[in-house]
Amino acid sequence: MEMNHATHAFATLGHPDRLAVFRLLNRFAPRGARPTEIAAALNLKPNTLSHHLADLTASRLVTVTRDGRSLYYAVNLDVTEALIGYLALDIGRARPDLLSPLLAPPKEPSMRDTGFDVLFICSGNSARSIFAEALLRDLGEGRFRAFSAGTRPNSALNPFALDVLARNGHDISGLRSKHISEFQQPASPTMDFVFTVCDTAAAEECPPWPGQPITGHWGLPDPVRATGTDAERALVFAQTYAALRRRVAAFVALPFGTLSRLSLQSRVDDISATPNTEAKG
Repeated sequence: MEMNHATHAFATLGHPDRLAVFRLLNRFAPRGARPTEIAAALNLKPNTLSHHLADLTASRLVTVTRDGRSLYYAVNLDVTEALIGYLALDIGRARPDLLSPLLAPPKEPSMRDTGFDVLFICSGNSARSIFAEALLRDLGEGRFRAFSAGTRPNSALNPFALDVLARNGHDISGLRSKHISEFQQPASPTMDFVFTVCDTAAAEECPPWPGQPITGHWGLPDPVRATGTDAERALVFAQTYAALRRRVAAFVALPFGTLSRLSLQSRVDDISATPNTEAKG
């Protein structure tokens, strides 16, 4: 990366709100997000966000595409990689005392087919992440240890969610709502994979996970916010369950034992990029 381009990129990221947008889009990667989603996640005014997105796009840190009437903004992974490389290799001259913390061997999830610890995170931990936990536990057939948590968990699981799980043959007796802090303790399992299943959770401030787990964002609309009759609300929960079942099924079908860590992240990204047309609500 040339110095002028790096200077422009660093200057762009020097504003806390622009840095917050860039961090959020990195968590959504490789998917893009609409401005309305970004504004809601970060509590930014639309006109303020528009200026920040224009600056990030001008510095090539972010790309924008149009799908019908909607604009989608996504992190430019190639430019981001070049910027990190410039900071570490050019400015830092690849000093081992600077790079060793970054290059410490992560918990390696590839080259084996079983024994993975997987955490699903959403805001309330009452429906979407609970669906994913139960699905992975059962579809994984013992190859995974599935967990779920919320950034602001509800006190109880949603009854519509429990009904969907029970009707699909899942054991709901051991499920409960948990705070993410339960999995950030010294004695907590070191996760191999961490998935966010709502945009709010993806936007939350969270320290880096020990072991550098592979991450993915499976953002889906919150079925708890569905309105209408009980039958209409129940349908939204069923659609959300079906959407997560497809993604979990694709995940457990991955040939873990033959994939490198980089290839595995790419395959997870492919699942993460699945359009959210399955669930409406």
